[in-house]
Amino acid sequence: MDTHIPSEFDDSIPAALRAADPFADSFATSYAGVIAFLAVAAAGSFSRAADRLGIGRSAVSRNVRKLEEQLDARLFHRTTRSTSLTREGELFYENCRPGVERIARALDDMRELRKGPPRGHLRIQSTPAFGRNVVAPLLPRFHARFPDITTELLLSEQAADFAQDRIDAAFMDGRLEDSEIVARQLMPMQTFTCASPSYMACHGVPRTMDDLLRHRCIALRAASGRVRDWEFLVDGKPRTYRVPAFQIFNDLDLALQAALRGQGIAQLPAYLARDALRSGKLAACLSHYAPEETSHYLCYLSRKHLPARIRVFVDYVAEEAHRLSFSWSDAPDAAVTVEHVPCGRSATPERT
Repeated sequence: MDTHIPSEFDDSIPAALRAADPFADSFATSYAGVIAFLAVAAAGSFSRAADRLGIGRSAVSRNVRKLEEQLDARLFHRTTRSTSLTREGELFYENCRPGVERIARALDDMRELRKGPPRGHLRIQSTPAFGRNVVAPLLPRFHARFPDITTELLLSEQAADFAQDRIDAAFMDGRLEDSEIVARQLMPMQTFTCASPSYMACHGVPRTMDDLLRHRCIALRAASGRVRDWEFLVDGKPRTYRVPAFQIFNDLDLALQAALRGQGIAQLPAYLARDALRSGKLAACLSHYAPEETSHYLCYLSRKHLPARIRVFVDYVAEEAHRLSFSWSDAPDAAVTVEHVPCGRSATPERT
């Protein structure tokens, strides 16, 4: 015996139940029939409506007839010479026209968002340090070029949830594992192990990773709550190392400031440490064990139907990334010979 399971749009469901869901009830009325009806009413004939819609006259007539059956109302007076609205048709036309015009405007707006001048609101996510030091400085020039786009920069260590948080574009770094997002590579990501000259003069320069056991290491706590291991490259193979943490922060900028104050050794990304290394405020160590370069990425959900506001932002950042090179090959280790002085005295490591 066949068992009939009614769907929410099934005519076997009592009208009283379907009335509780106006979307289900409205869906039962053919959208194609409404469009055909409006075209006939505006054109004054089924033939001209068919030409306007680019379909056959019989298709227009069939859609209107089906709509009349669904509404249980006659919408047109039809004669061999003319077609005119009934009173019911006039009422239906006046009620339908504003809604269809709004739909048409919505469609035009969507086309304009993709093909017209870029405008609208852009939600961007980045890790805090990269957002403060790299992304935020890029925004003034972007706004000058695209004044009709407003932006919102959200700083978070959490992975971007594009759907839940309505993120349009997110900056990510390292090694990406999510295959559902589009990731545009921006620039290499170098990492330096470094400390201030005053710290190295006081505590010495580590030559091997085991030397770190005798040093004050500044560690970083990830969003997961775990203290991050440091990464190195030993004999051509990646290796992680759990350092003894003297200080722990959950923000890279705070780790940088602690290193600059001579409070320990930190492992920092190039975009954050490069200027301090160049000026001599920080000195690199263990460079021969520097980890493999990874990359900074700008990520978004899909290349298909990409709104103009996102497309121009992606292109702008990619263009700026060519000017912003944070790689630095001239970061020698602190001198092998460092005069070891009692802590608290100022000294500058000799460079060889």
